[in-house]
Amino acid sequence: MSGRPLILGSSSAYRRTLLERLGLHFTSVSPEIDETPHRNELPAATALRLALLKAQTVATLRPNTLIIASDQVADLNGVPLGKPVNHENAVRQLQAMSGKRVVFHTALCLFDAASGRQQLENVPTTVYLRGLTEPQIKHYLEREQPYDCAGSAKIESLGIVLVHKIESDDPTALIGLPLITLVTMLKNEKIEVI
Repeated sequence: MSGRPLILGSSSAYRRTLLERLGLHFTSVSPEIDETPHRNELPAATALRLALLKAQTVATLRPNTLIIASDQVADLNGVPLGKPVNHENAVRQLQAMSGKRVVFHTALCLFDAASGRQQLENVPTTVYLRGLTEPQIKHYLEREQPYDCAGSAKIESLGIVLVHKIESDDPTALIGLPLITLVTMLKNEKIEVI
């Protein structure tokens, strides 16, 4: 393990739980940034920009650390879908996604605050959603309240019933932190998980 402290640049309980799977000692710091997409910015570009910005923001607070940051943007035919924040937005997102193919772009950044060296990668996951009825959407939202999840999709819980098929090289990417990619990035920094 590197002598540098490892920081998860996120307030997400989902990302914290995923990172805990690796058994590494880390602390979490929540980066306060504006997550609004830029005008005409493609969803993948938004996710990459925000993951890097989160890491850089934490680096100003915690120099001489190694920072893990991630961001996810759902892409419905080029239209970005972020966190719905409330019930009404979640209903609209799920209605729009019903029966469609959605690509979840999960960008991951490993940032060395001391040197400024960065590793940045987008790990896309393609999700094919079932056709959803209004009662199904209502029941799902009442039970899961996924208002802090991109595209209102909380796949690790009841959200799995919304899905017809998933295509991904890293199943943890959809939950918000691509661990397969992260292990490779850590190895590049001479940090072996096992």
